[in-house]
Amino acid sequence: MSDAPLDDIHPLFHGAPSTTEFKKLRKRIVRYTREAIEQYGMIERGARWLVCLSGGKDSYTLLAVLYELKWRGLLPVELVACNLDQGQPNFPATVIPEFLERMQVPHRIEYEDTYSIVTDKIPEGRTFCSLCSRLRRGNLYRIAREEGCSAIVLGHHRDDILETFFMNLFHGGRLATMPPKLLNEEGDLFVYRPLAHVAEADCEKFAKAMNYPIIPCDLCGSQDGLQRQQVKAILDGWEKNAPGRRQVMFRALMNARPSHLLDPKLYDFAGLMRDPKADTDNSKQIPVLR
Repeated sequence: MSDAPLDDIHPLFHGAPSTTEFKKLRKRIVRYTREAIEQYGMIERGARWLVCLSGGKDSYTLLAVLYELKWRGLLPVELVACNLDQGQPNFPATVIPEFLERMQVPHRIEYEDTYSIVTDKIPEGRTFCSLCSRLRRGNLYRIAREEGCSAIVLGHHRDDILETFFMNLFHGGRLATMPPKLLNEEGDLFVYRPLAHVAEADCEKFAKAMNYPIIPCDLCGSQDGLQRQQVKAILDGWEKNAPGRRQVMFRALMNARPSHLLDPKLYDFAGLMRDPKADTDNSKQIPVLR
Protein backbone atom coordinates (compact mmCIF):
# COMPACT_ATOMS: atom_id res chain seq x y z
CA MET A 1 0.00 0.00 0.00
CA SER A 2 1.16 3.55 -0.71
CA ASP A 3 2.28 5.77 2.13
CA ALA A 4 0.68 8.84 0.49
CA PRO A 5 -1.28 11.10 2.86
CA LEU A 6 -4.89 10.09 3.31
CA ASP A 7 -6.20 13.36 1.80
CA ASP A 8 -4.24 12.97 -1.44
CA ILE A 9 -6.38 10.27 -3.04
CA HIS A 10 -9.89 11.54 -3.75
CA PRO A 11 -12.47 13.88 -2.17
CA LEU A 12 -14.22 10.75 -0.87
CA PHE A 13 -11.35 10.49 1.62
CA HIS A 14 -11.09 14.12 2.64
CA GLY A 15 -11.16 14.38 6.41
CA ALA A 16 -10.31 10.72 6.92
CA PRO A 17 -9.11 9.95 10.46
CA SER A 18 -5.35 9.69 10.83
CA THR A 19 -5.52 7.10 13.60
CA THR A 20 -3.67 3.80 13.30
CA GLU A 21 -6.94 1.96 13.86
CA PHE A 22 -8.61 3.64 10.88
CA LYS A 23 -5.59 3.11 8.63
CA LYS A 24 -5.66 -0.62 9.43
CA LEU A 25 -9.41 -0.77 8.82
CA ARG A 26 -9.06 0.97 5.47
CA LYS A 27 -6.21 -1.24 4.33
CA ARG A 28 -8.13 -4.34 5.34
CA ILE A 29 -11.21 -3.31 3.35
CA VAL A 30 -9.11 -2.42 0.31
CA ARG A 31 -7.20 -5.70 0.52
CA TYR A 32 -10.33 -7.84 0.80
CA THR A 33 -12.03 -5.95 -2.02
CA ARG A 34 -9.05 -6.30 -4.32
CA GLU A 35 -8.88 -9.99 -3.41
CA ALA A 36 -12.51 -10.58 -4.42
CA ILE A 37 -12.17 -8.59 -7.65
CA GLU A 38 -9.16 -10.64 -8.70
CA GLN A 39 -10.38 -14.00 -7.42
CA TYR A 40 -13.71 -13.81 -9.24
CA GLY A 41 -12.39 -12.23 -12.44
CA MET A 42 -14.35 -8.99 -12.35
CA ILE A 43 -11.98 -6.76 -14.30
CA GLU A 44 -12.47 -6.14 -17.99
CA ARG A 45 -9.93 -3.48 -18.90
CA GLY A 46 -11.61 -0.33 -20.17
CA ALA A 47 -15.05 -1.41 -18.96
CA ARG A 48 -17.62 0.94 -17.46
CA TRP A 49 -19.28 0.03 -14.15
CA LEU A 50 -22.57 1.32 -12.75
CA VAL A 51 -21.90 1.57 -9.01
CA CYS A 52 -25.24 1.44 -7.19
CA LEU A 53 -25.44 3.89 -4.31
CA SER A 54 -28.38 3.42 -1.95
CA GLY A 55 -27.16 5.80 0.72
CA GLY A 56 -26.39 3.01 3.16
CA LYS A 57 -23.07 2.37 4.87
CA ASP A 58 -22.20 -0.50 2.52
CA SER A 59 -22.65 1.35 -0.76
CA TYR A 60 -20.68 4.36 0.51
CA THR A 61 -17.86 2.03 1.53
CA LEU A 62 -18.01 0.32 -1.87
CA LEU A 63 -17.77 3.61 -3.77
CA ALA A 64 -14.83 4.84 -1.71
CA VAL A 65 -12.79 1.66 -1.95
CA LEU A 66 -13.34 1.37 -5.72
CA TYR A 67 -12.03 4.90 -6.13
CA GLU A 68 -9.00 4.08 -4.01
CA LEU A 69 -8.27 1.03 -6.16
CA LYS A 70 -8.57 3.19 -9.28
CA TRP A 71 -6.18 5.72 -7.78
CA ARG A 72 -3.68 2.95 -7.11
CA GLY A 73 -3.91 1.75 -10.72
CA LEU A 74 -5.48 -1.54 -9.67
CA LEU A 75 -8.92 -1.01 -11.22
CA PRO A 76 -8.69 0.04 -14.89
CA VAL A 77 -12.42 0.67 -15.33
CA GLU A 78 -14.65 3.74 -15.51
CA LEU A 79 -17.03 4.26 -12.59
CA VAL A 80 -20.47 5.88 -12.73
CA ALA A 81 -22.39 6.15 -9.46
CA CYS A 82 -26.13 5.68 -9.64
CA ASN A 83 -28.91 6.26 -7.15
CA LEU A 84 -32.40 4.98 -7.90
CA ASP A 85 -35.02 6.97 -6.00
CA GLN A 86 -37.93 4.52 -5.75
CA GLY A 87 -40.43 6.94 -4.30
CA GLN A 88 -40.25 5.72 -0.71
CA PRO A 89 -42.01 8.03 1.77
CA ASN A 90 -39.70 10.54 3.44
CA PHE A 91 -36.74 9.63 1.21
CA PRO A 92 -34.29 12.57 1.40
CA ALA A 93 -33.94 13.02 -2.36
CA THR A 94 -31.26 15.71 -2.24
CA VAL A 95 -28.77 13.97 0.06
CA ILE A 96 -27.07 11.65 -2.44
CA PRO A 97 -26.96 14.05 -5.42
CA GLU A 98 -25.41 16.76 -3.25
CA PHE A 99 -22.92 14.29 -1.81
CA LEU A 100 -21.84 13.06 -5.26
CA GLU A 101 -21.49 16.60 -6.58
CA ARG A 102 -19.38 17.53 -3.57
CA MET A 103 -17.24 14.42 -4.00
CA GLN A 104 -16.78 15.10 -7.74
CA VAL A 105 -18.09 11.65 -8.64
CA PRO A 106 -19.70 11.16 -12.10
CA HIS A 107 -23.24 10.01 -11.44
CA ARG A 108 -26.80 9.52 -12.57
CA ILE A 109 -29.84 10.05 -10.36
CA GLU A 110 -32.99 8.27 -11.52
CA TYR A 111 -36.51 8.58 -10.17
CA GLU A 112 -38.84 5.61 -10.65
CA ASP A 113 -41.86 5.23 -8.37
CA THR A 114 -41.72 1.50 -7.74
CA TYR A 115 -42.97 2.05 -4.18
CA SER A 116 -46.52 2.65 -5.42
CA ILE A 117 -46.39 -0.55 -7.47
CA VAL A 118 -45.17 -2.56 -4.48
CA THR A 119 -47.77 -1.20 -2.08
CA ASP A 120 -50.49 -1.91 -4.65
CA LYS A 121 -49.38 -5.52 -5.24
CA ILE A 122 -48.34 -6.60 -1.72
CA PRO A 123 -51.06 -7.18 0.92
CA GLU A 124 -50.92 -4.99 4.00
CA GLY A 125 -48.67 -6.42 6.69
CA ARG A 126 -46.44 -8.34 4.27
CA THR A 127 -42.84 -7.39 3.58
CA PHE A 128 -42.13 -5.41 0.41
CA CYS A 129 -38.48 -6.37 0.04
CA SER A 130 -38.66 -9.16 -2.55
CA LEU A 131 -40.78 -7.34 -5.14
CA CYS A 132 -39.05 -4.05 -4.41
CA SER A 133 -35.69 -5.69 -5.08
CA ARG A 134 -36.84 -7.20 -8.40
CA LEU A 135 -38.21 -3.89 -9.64
CA ARG A 136 -35.03 -2.11 -8.55
CA ARG A 137 -32.82 -4.63 -10.35
CA GLY A 138 -34.82 -4.30 -13.57
CA ASN A 139 -34.42 -0.54 -13.55
CA LEU A 140 -30.70 -0.78 -12.77
CA TYR A 141 -30.23 -3.09 -15.74
CA ARG A 142 -32.00 -0.56 -17.95
CA ILE A 143 -29.89 2.32 -16.64
CA ALA A 144 -26.67 0.31 -17.08
CA ARG A 145 -27.51 -0.33 -20.73
CA GLU A 146 -28.36 3.33 -21.31
CA GLU A 147 -25.05 4.36 -19.72
CA GLY A 148 -23.02 1.88 -21.77
CA CYS A 149 -21.99 -0.12 -18.71
CA SER A 150 -21.00 -3.78 -18.75
CA ALA A 151 -21.79 -4.39 -15.09
CA ILE A 152 -23.84 -3.17 -12.16
CA VAL A 153 -21.87 -3.16 -8.91
CA LEU A 154 -23.61 -3.74 -5.59
CA GLY A 155 -22.53 -3.18 -1.98
CA HIS A 156 -23.45 -6.59 -0.56
CA HIS A 157 -20.83 -7.72 1.95
CA ARG A 158 -19.79 -10.98 3.59
CA ASP A 159 -22.60 -10.95 6.14
CA ASP A 160 -25.27 -10.31 3.47
CA ILE A 161 -24.00 -13.34 1.58
CA LEU A 162 -23.92 -15.52 4.68
CA GLU A 163 -27.40 -14.43 5.78
CA THR A 164 -28.80 -15.17 2.31
CA PHE A 165 -27.30 -18.65 2.47
CA PHE A 166 -29.10 -19.40 5.72
CA MET A 167 -32.35 -17.85 4.48
CA ASN A 168 -32.24 -20.22 1.52
CA LEU A 169 -31.35 -23.09 3.83
CA PHE A 170 -34.09 -22.41 6.40
CA HIS A 171 -36.86 -21.14 4.13
CA GLY A 172 -35.99 -22.01 0.52
CA GLY A 173 -34.84 -25.60 0.85
CA ARG A 174 -31.69 -25.03 -1.22
CA LEU A 175 -27.98 -24.39 -0.80
CA ALA A 176 -27.51 -21.03 -2.51
CA THR A 177 -26.53 -17.45 -1.82
CA MET A 178 -25.63 -14.22 -3.63
CA PRO A 179 -22.57 -14.93 -5.80
CA PRO A 180 -19.75 -12.38 -6.08
CA LYS A 181 -20.12 -12.46 -9.89
CA LEU A 182 -23.31 -13.16 -11.81
CA LEU A 183 -24.36 -12.93 -15.45
CA ASN A 184 -27.91 -11.70 -15.94
CA GLU A 185 -30.49 -13.82 -17.77
CA GLU A 186 -30.13 -11.80 -20.97
CA GLY A 187 -26.40 -12.44 -20.91
CA ASP A 188 -25.38 -8.83 -21.53
CA LEU A 189 -24.61 -7.56 -18.01
CA PHE A 190 -22.59 -8.73 -15.06
CA VAL A 191 -23.58 -8.20 -11.43
CA TYR A 192 -20.52 -7.73 -9.21
CA ARG A 193 -20.24 -7.75 -5.41
CA PRO A 194 -16.65 -6.61 -4.71
CA LEU A 195 -17.27 -6.41 -0.93
CA ALA A 196 -17.99 -10.15 -0.81
CA HIS A 197 -15.12 -10.77 1.62
CA VAL A 198 -15.65 -7.64 3.74
CA ALA A 199 -17.40 -7.85 7.11
CA GLU A 200 -20.46 -5.70 7.74
CA ALA A 201 -18.90 -4.36 10.94
CA ASP A 202 -15.96 -3.00 8.94
CA CYS A 203 -18.30 -1.21 6.51
CA GLU A 204 -20.13 0.32 9.45
CA LYS A 205 -16.93 1.50 11.14
CA PHE A 206 -15.57 2.91 7.90
CA ALA A 207 -18.69 4.84 6.85
CA LYS A 208 -19.16 6.19 10.37
CA ALA A 209 -15.54 7.30 10.63
CA MET A 210 -15.84 9.07 7.25
CA ASN A 211 -19.10 10.72 8.38
CA TYR A 212 -20.90 9.81 5.17
CA PRO A 213 -24.59 10.87 5.08
CA ILE A 214 -26.26 7.54 5.85
CA ILE A 215 -29.87 7.08 4.75
CA PRO A 216 -31.73 4.41 6.77
CA CYS A 217 -33.12 1.33 5.03
CA ASP A 218 -36.43 1.32 6.89
CA LEU A 219 -38.20 4.23 5.21
CA CYS A 220 -40.93 2.01 3.75
CA GLY A 221 -41.87 0.60 7.16
CA SER A 222 -41.81 -3.04 6.00
CA GLN A 223 -38.71 -4.20 7.82
CA ASP A 224 -40.16 -5.50 11.11
CA GLY A 225 -40.16 -9.29 11.39
CA LEU A 226 -38.15 -9.88 8.25
CA GLN A 227 -36.68 -13.34 7.84
CA ARG A 228 -33.31 -11.71 7.26
CA GLN A 229 -33.45 -9.99 10.64
CA GLN A 230 -34.27 -13.30 12.30
CA VAL A 231 -31.32 -14.98 10.59
CA LYS A 232 -29.06 -12.07 11.54
CA ALA A 233 -30.09 -12.51 15.19
CA ILE A 234 -29.23 -16.22 15.04
CA LEU A 235 -25.81 -15.50 13.53
CA ASP A 236 -25.20 -12.78 16.11
CA GLY A 237 -25.88 -15.31 18.84
CA TRP A 238 -23.48 -17.83 17.36
CA GLU A 239 -20.82 -15.16 16.92
CA LYS A 240 -21.21 -14.04 20.52
CA ASN A 241 -20.79 -17.58 21.82
CA ALA A 242 -17.91 -18.38 19.48
CA PRO A 243 -16.13 -15.29 18.11
CA GLY A 244 -14.98 -15.84 14.52
CA ARG A 245 -17.82 -18.24 13.74
CA ARG A 246 -19.13 -16.05 10.89
CA GLN A 247 -15.79 -16.15 9.09
CA VAL A 248 -15.53 -19.93 9.50
CA MET A 249 -19.00 -20.38 8.00
CA PHE A 250 -18.15 -17.98 5.17
CA ARG A 251 -15.03 -19.97 4.34
CA ALA A 252 -17.23 -23.05 4.08
CA LEU A 253 -19.09 -21.39 1.20
CA MET A 254 -15.75 -21.26 -0.61
CA ASN A 255 -14.97 -24.90 0.13
CA ALA A 256 -17.88 -26.94 -1.25
CA ARG A 257 -17.52 -30.71 -1.76
CA PRO A 258 -20.28 -31.95 -4.11
CA SER A 259 -19.39 -35.58 -3.40
CA HIS A 260 -20.22 -35.00 0.26
CA LEU A 261 -23.61 -33.43 -0.35
CA LEU A 262 -26.79 -35.00 -1.74
CA ASP A 263 -27.41 -33.36 -5.11
CA PRO A 264 -27.17 -35.94 -7.96
CA LYS A 265 -27.05 -33.08 -10.47
CA LEU A 266 -23.72 -31.97 -9.03
CA TYR A 267 -22.19 -35.39 -8.48
CA ASP A 268 -22.79 -38.67 -10.31
CA PHE A 269 -23.62 -40.87 -7.33
CA ALA A 270 -25.33 -43.46 -9.53
CA GLY A 271 -22.21 -43.79 -11.67
CA LEU A 272 -19.93 -44.21 -8.68
CA MET A 273 -18.58 -47.81 -8.88
CA ARG A 274 -16.43 -49.92 -6.63
CA ASP A 275 -13.06 -51.12 -7.85
CA PRO A 276 -13.24 -54.96 -8.09
CA LYS A 277 -9.52 -55.17 -7.42
CA ALA A 278 -10.07 -53.54 -4.06
CA ASP A 279 -12.12 -56.58 -2.91
CA THR A 280 -9.22 -58.87 -3.72
CA ASP A 281 -6.57 -56.65 -2.25
CA ASN A 282 -8.46 -56.04 0.99
CA SER A 283 -10.01 -59.47 1.55
CA LYS A 284 -7.08 -60.74 3.59
CA GLN A 285 -6.91 -57.60 5.70
CA ILE A 286 -10.51 -57.48 6.87
CA PRO A 287 -11.41 -59.99 9.62
CA VAL A 288 -14.64 -61.90 9.12
CA LEU A 289 -17.06 -61.75 12.04
CA ARG A 290 -18.68 -65.09 12.92
